[in-house]
Amino acid sequence: MFKALLLQQEGKETVASLCELEDSHLPEGDVTVAVEYSTLNYKDSLAITGRAPVVRTWPMVPGIDFAGTVLESGDARFKKGERVILNGWGVGETRWGGLAQKARVPASFLVSMPKSLTSRQAMAIGTAGYTAMLCVQALERTGVRPGDGEVLVTGANGGVGGFAITILARRGYRIVASTGRMDEAQRLRDLGAADVISRDTLSEKGKPLQKERWAGVVDSVGGHTLANACASTRYGGVVAACGLAQSMDFPATVAPFILRGVTLVGVDSVNAPYERRLAAWEQLAHDLDAAAIAGVADQEVGLDRCVELAGELLAGRVKGRVIVNPNL
Repeated sequence: MFKALLLQQEGKETVASLCELEDSHLPEGDVTVAVEYSTLNYKDSLAITGRAPVVRTWPMVPGIDFAGTVLESGDARFKKGERVILNGWGVGETRWGGLAQKARVPASFLVSMPKSLTSRQAMAIGTAGYTAMLCVQALERTGVRPGDGEVLVTGANGGVGGFAITILARRGYRIVASTGRMDEAQRLRDLGAADVISRDTLSEKGKPLQKERWAGVVDSVGGHTLANACASTRYGGVVAACGLAQSMDFPATVAPFILRGVTLVGVDSVNAPYERRLAAWEQLAHDLDAAAIAGVADQEVGLDRCVELAGELLAGRVKGRVIVNPNL
């Protein structure tokens, strides 16, 4: 038997409950993992509350990532006792995810955990930190360097934003953090932001072209924020877009792209190829020490707190990362 947070559909309502399930309930897969830590993300919160049609198959165990130890493996790539990480691949949406004590997945979904990380540290980083690293690598791959100018990080108090600030600061970039919680400005400066601005300066409709400022942008917000970020990016600058916390819409014009040569790079963490995933995790293990990881991850909770915190997270009342220990 193992504990899991189980989502079921009753009429049009999503009902979340903490259950004990038998191993026979686990879905098909090559590798069975003892989950040591997972996290509570924005997408998980949408699934748990039913506020968006995240879940495609019922019943569902939410949780878009996890870290743990292999219990059984039918694939030569992973052996019993090996420590592994999973991010994305539709877990928590179309396949059972990480908010449980056990998970069973295809071997292709997993990457080996860097030796310098513990399972807790890996999930303190989680999908948020992994996505942030993919964004930073996208900026660097397209030519953004620390001496080129300021880098804007939107949604700075979220997990992706916090890790993006930490990673960029350690690489020598000057970061401007955009947030809706200006009372958290000092925390963002402690992470490495040189300046903090209110999200109100970006979240409303703006001009198609604005004063050039940003050499690069990490955006997890979308909507008018992304459009304004593009409109104020300097000639030849790069915008890495990875989220839609404000909106899925992109109410922009082609002006920044054809008049300033701005590059908009889409960053996908769900289906990224194995080589890119592995490179991101190896770089995270190299760049982030224990203090940096602890500075972004603020809470550790059990499965019994996830429903309550899902609503708090969507309301913007949760700062930093929420680590979930299913064995509490």
